[in-house]
Amino acid sequence: MRILVVEDENVIAEAILAALATAGYIVDRATDGEDAWFRAGTEDYDAIVLDLGLPRLDGLTVLRRLRAEGRHIPVIVLTARGSWMERVEGIDAGADDYLPKPFQMEELLARLSAVLRRVAGHSSSSLQIGSLHLELRRQAATLDGRTVDLSALEFRLLRYLAHNRGRVVSQSEILEHVYDAAREPDSNALEVLVARVRRKIGADKIVTRRGQGYALEG
Repeated sequence: MRILVVEDENVIAEAILAALATAGYIVDRATDGEDAWFRAGTEDYDAIVLDLGLPRLDGLTVLRRLRAEGRHIPVIVLTARGSWMERVEGIDAGADDYLPKPFQMEELLARLSAVLRRVAGHSSSSLQIGSLHLELRRQAATLDGRTVDLSALEFRLLRYLAHNRGRVVSQSEILEHVYDAAREPDSNALEVLVARVRRKIGADKIVTRRGQGYALEG
């Protein structure tokens, strides 16, 4: 899952980036509103963590522009301004959730997981796909009750396919949402990754649609 963090304060931004990376997300950062608006309009993100007090273009303006353009990407608003009127303003502008500073990183992770689940139509922090069970917060998987030993990259692939269960996901979309942009994968990297995961959870769980991509069955 690919997340855009929009925060101009370096200390806060670095803490958020580290926490999200540890939780298994692919993370990009924007430091001002203009950059955030450009990135959100040209890249395919699963969610945005958006500070309101930004240089060049404030966070509410960024959010209003994205919603006016018809972009429905989930947005969690961060701000040091904690009055109820400002919270209402953020929600009215199109925010999916609101977290005033200072906040605990675990709460941000929980809220981010919740909005991603809502978008995918899931109600809990775990996913059941046939005999395969994914614990999203713990980044853990079991198959028929037995623990499956997955690398971080393998779990990211399974999580993304599970969040998009019911549709075929193209190779280019998986590469964008599962691989870190700093690590340019080889041309056959995805095929190798899928083969590794199939060996661990069963070859029939991930179906290949020729010329289209992959789908998680169950």
